Parts: sequence; C-alpha cells; structure tokens
Amino acid sequence: MKIKIFTTGGTIDKIYFDAKNDYQVGEPEIDSLLSEANVTFAYSVKSLLRKDSLEMTEDDRKMVHDAVAAEPCSRILITHGTDTMLETAKSLFAIPNKTIVLTGSMQPARLRVSDAFFNVGCAVAAVQLLPPGVYVVMNGQVFDPQTSRKNVEKNRFERL
Repeated sequence: MKIKIFTTGGTIDKIYFDAKNDYQVGEPEIDSLLSEANVTFAYSVKSLLRKDSLEMTEDDRKMVHDAVAAEPCSRILITHGTDTMLETAKSLFAIPNKTIVLTGSMQPARLRVSDAFFNVGCAVAAVQLLPPGVYVVMNGQVFDPQTSRKNVEKNRFERL
C-alpha cells in the first residue's frame, strides 16, 4: 500500500528566527520525520504550498482538492496548518473512494519538543486503517471535520 503525502505548510514546517517570533514556512519536514522513524511503507511527497494556513485562500483549497482528486493513490495524508485545517478538510468531502487524513502540529517539527512526531505517526496509522472518507488526526485522536473544532485556549482539537 502506497501513501501519497501532500504538504501545504503550517506550523509543522515553520522556522523561527528570533525571540520576536519572526518565522517563515520552510521546506516540508515530513521526509525527515518519516526517515527518523525508520518507516518501511511506500510513500511519496509532493509540496503543494508553503503557507501559514491563515493565509490560505479558496483558490489554494481548490488546488489542494484538485491535486488530491487527480492522485491515483487512494491513501492520502496532508500536512496542514491547524488554524484552517478543518476548512480544507471539508472542501475534500466530494472526493470519492479515498482515505484522506489531514494532520499538523501546534509546535514546529524542528523544535526539540513538538507534537509533530506523534501527530504524523497517528496520521500514518489512520490513513492505512480507516475506510474511505476525510479525517483530521490530532492529539492522538481521529476527528470528523464536520463535528470538531480547534480549541485555541487549550491548544488542542476537540469534538463539538
């Protein structure tokens, strides 16, 4: 089973430059995370965007949708910024016969302490095991994008 991974940017790929929190979205970190985990499944990565999700437009979401719809693989993992991850997930519901999992992190993967490793690991398991549909995997849980939200105060996703 091959997994296609699309990256869109977000905190998972951020690089911070100074104490004032100046950052930019860097190269996708997913290859490094999977390499360090010594995974043995087949996958390929394609970077679609390098944006903070708050900067994503409807045109960006359509581009993600079109890339996923055109991809022959039926198992799709998307790394994405957490602020608008649910919006992008909802834009993918019309795509049939694919298991689509979105994940990201609250802390950049480059930091020593980050949730990126755990979230990506959970998302990789989920995309291999779940039936066709669109899911968000964060904080060790699988969420339905239609009945979930990001709780900014608690820095986690939760069901409504």
